[in-house]
Amino acid sequence: MPVSAQNPIVLVGAGNMGGAMLFGWLKNGVSPENVLVIDPAPSEATKGRLAEAGVRHATQAPAGIVASILFIAVKPQVMDAVLPPLQGLVGSGTVVVSVAAGKTLRSIENALGEAGMVRAMPNTPAMVGRGVTGAFANARVSAEQKQSVHDLLKVSGPVEWVATEADIDSVTAVSGSGPAYVFYLVECMAEAGRKLGLPADLAMRLARETVAGAGELLHQSTEEAAQLRKNVTSPGGTTAAALSVLMADDAMQPLFDRAIEAARTRAQELGS
Repeated sequence: MPVSAQNPIVLVGAGNMGGAMLFGWLKNGVSPENVLVIDPAPSEATKGRLAEAGVRHATQAPAGIVASILFIAVKPQVMDAVLPPLQGLVGSGTVVVSVAAGKTLRSIENALGEAGMVRAMPNTPAMVGRGVTGAFANARVSAEQKQSVHDLLKVSGPVEWVATEADIDSVTAVSGSGPAYVFYLVECMAEAGRKLGLPADLAMRLARETVAGAGELLHQSTEEAAQLRKNVTSPGGTTAAALSVLMADDAMQPLFDRAIEAARTRAQELGS
């Protein structure tokens, strides 16, 4: 159904991820009058931004509103409590979009009824417009609805549609949780520098700017990551010495294999 004040985009949860999506929509031309935020306890800063933007806010689902697109942006641990009161928002033309890790479309249908549904997994760089989102649509989502959801998701970065719902758990493990792996890499690099005798604050600045700069180079370059690695690795040089440790058979790749498998397993557990 077309988005309107009576059939708005309804966002449930205006925390970090929900808020990033919302203000991205507004920045990209979505009319504030066509958006409704449902959040029982938004932060004072969020309430102020909603009021300033002219976006309606409710603490619970209001009567008489049927969502055109219902975005559910709450933690998976509270989904079972959050979903049932939202049932009245879902009509025959509603598409439901969940960004809760692990929660299956079947579990959402059990609470809201049958509808066009999308599972999406953005990541936290969405807050600065540099995220990436994996998404899966069930068979009830029309091509037009899928495009509408795509347009809303892409305000925070590229959107990658996957072939099966099970793939979303793998997306969660790679990119959904991935920013934390990168942040931990910065911590490890800085700590290693400190152990070599650098002041801790200097080591952290060096590590932080190196990872941020490498990410930007990767973003702007058309070359594969492997080629960019080779470009900075002189035979017999310092980088090659470090990579001989990181790329050993029992080093970084098998460690990441185990870590990402653990993340996917946890996503599957959250959905069971």
